[in-house]
Amino acid sequence: MTLRNSSSVTEFILEGLSEQSKLQLPLFLLFLGIYVFTVVGNLGLITLIGLNSILHTPMYFFLFNLSFIDLCYSCVFTPKMLNDLVAENIISYEGCMTQLFFFCFFVNSECYVLVSMAYDRYVAICNPLLYMVTMSPQVCSLLLFGSYVVGFAGAMAHTGRMLRLTFCNSNIIEHYLCEVLPLLQLSCTSTHVNELVFFIVVGLVITTASISIFISYALILSNILRIPSAEGRAKAFSTCGSHIIAVALFFGSGAFTYLTTSFPGSMDHSKYASVFYTNVVPMLNPLIYSLRNKDVKLALGKTLKRVLF
Repeated sequence: MTLRNSSSVTEFILEGLSEQSKLQLPLFLLFLGIYVFTVVGNLGLITLIGLNSILHTPMYFFLFNLSFIDLCYSCVFTPKMLNDLVAENIISYEGCMTQLFFFCFFVNSECYVLVSMAYDRYVAICNPLLYMVTMSPQVCSLLLFGSYVVGFAGAMAHTGRMLRLTFCNSNIIEHYLCEVLPLLQLSCTSTHVNELVFFIVVGLVITTASISIFISYALILSNILRIPSAEGRAKAFSTCGSHIIAVALFFGSGAFTYLTTSFPGSMDHSKYASVFYTNVVPMLNPLIYSLRNKDVKLALGKTLKRVLF
């Protein structure tokens, strides 16, 4: 994809979270801490899964890729966000379009990796005897490939349409990253097609992902309720707990962010709400999947023993 610039604007100014100079250093330290925690947590989980054969199962294959996406996702905009808090908050036109593409790519991909994980839990609970046959390496790879294809298609749709717009007046983006809606506000040409593409792509991604996850868990719940023992039901529920929390955080925060865009002064609200799903969720995912997971704790203990002793 060629980044053709038909605009008179060659660079953008990212407004960031706050223009108050006294808040810049505290915000820098806060988001630096979140970023370090995110990188260490996700990179640690990726390493742990790679080094331990007991974690070489379909469930951890998807978790490996979820951590990889969260890691890359954070690296797309957080270093620039941190730099803007202590230095010039300027980004080139090409840099902005590149950031937009990868932001959309990883967000859409994560949606469908979470869908694949829901299907994995459905098979594990509803068809345990056929689990390793149903979730074969070929099937897992196909599900993951599909997730990345959807992510790429969504990113191409948003970025391709954005490259057709002309920016010639204001170049101040009311956000801390190059997002679709804040960029559309700066265009001096019609954005009707872009808005239509945005709501179709976002609507399709969220609707299909949400319905798929809902159906998976409806079938899982139906199966769990038929388990006679309370202990068996509790064990089945525990295998889904981490994924349910991750889904609720990601889709809940994302939905809230985009729903707020329909209210007056919505861009400011959307900008602050975005912090949760762009910065906090990637940081929390490794914690959710490690603190509630006996296999991960066991693998971590074995790895630490090998390294330290």
